[in-house]
Amino acid sequence: MQAFVLEGKELKNRIMEEPELEAHDVKIRVKSSGLNHRDLNIPTRRKFSKEPLILGSDGAGVIIEVGEKVSEYSVGDEVIIDPFTGWKENTPSPPDEFEILGMPSHGTFSEIFVANEENVSKKPLHLDWNEAGVIALAGLTAYRAVVTKANIRKNDTIFIPGAGGGVNMLAIKFASALGAKVITSSRSNEKRELAKKIGASQAISTHGDWKEELKHERIDVVIEGIGGDTFLRSLDVLKKGGTIVTYGSSTADTFQFDLRAFFYGQYKMFGSTMGSKEELTQMLAFIKEYNIKPEIGAVFPLKEARHAFEYLKESKQFGKVVLTNS
Repeated sequence: MQAFVLEGKELKNRIMEEPELEAHDVKIRVKSSGLNHRDLNIPTRRKFSKEPLILGSDGAGVIIEVGEKVSEYSVGDEVIIDPFTGWKENTPSPPDEFEILGMPSHGTFSEIFVANEENVSKKPLHLDWNEAGVIALAGLTAYRAVVTKANIRKNDTIFIPGAGGGVNMLAIKFASALGAKVITSSRSNEKRELAKKIGASQAISTHGDWKEELKHERIDVVIEGIGGDTFLRSLDVLKKGGTIVTYGSSTADTFQFDLRAFFYGQYKMFGSTMGSKEELTQMLAFIKEYNIKPEIGAVFPLKEARHAFEYLKESKQFGKVVLTNS
């Protein structure tokens, strides 16, 4: 089968053997898969190995074979591949056995994927294949940050810096669906306008004076996924006693932090990492109820995965980057 792999330090397309099917497994012909910033970082995070690793955490497709003990699914079922294994119930933190697909185990950037039947979910009917292939990781990350951790309520004011990324786009939609007022930011005027079309009430420039522009707003919650480049600026506009949820760091992981200002401000900070199967099920029901779809920024065939990686690195997209199998 065709796959996109990391082999040594080289990213490339190559032929890989199809995985074997065990009793509780389903074999999926992958229709689409989604890039995440995590995929960009794996070449530097993985220890050098000549063994090829299939990348990718997101995907969706059609079941073409089932193991002898599979009870919940049948050949022909359309499914989303859960982007992780080992986290069933919603707990404060992931269990030790929690793993994200695409490292250390093989991921979804291939023509065929085999999963335990517990690790797939029925594809929502309102999503097309491109949307289904990218919803799980970004949607689950946004849902846990917005709903589980921040506990956003109607009439809250939420600041989500960084319009354009897949998680933030869904966080904007989720918070808006819950009745919150959403403010976001971007370097791009085009992305600011697009953010307002999908639910943001206000979109400000990344390079502007946030404290001045938001001085008349009372920011209840910040959903922060950029990291060092924006974290302190985000905290600076948060109301005293407000909540900041950090789910990622696409820029610097470390920076100086004024602890005294933080505890005098009575702020609350939560870390958030993806989510559980329980939350994934809730998120899929939520997007069905509110007819929410992920934004698609660009679509590439699997054979052009390297170009897709470069595209994502340059932050050109508004929404998710999709790989498709013909």
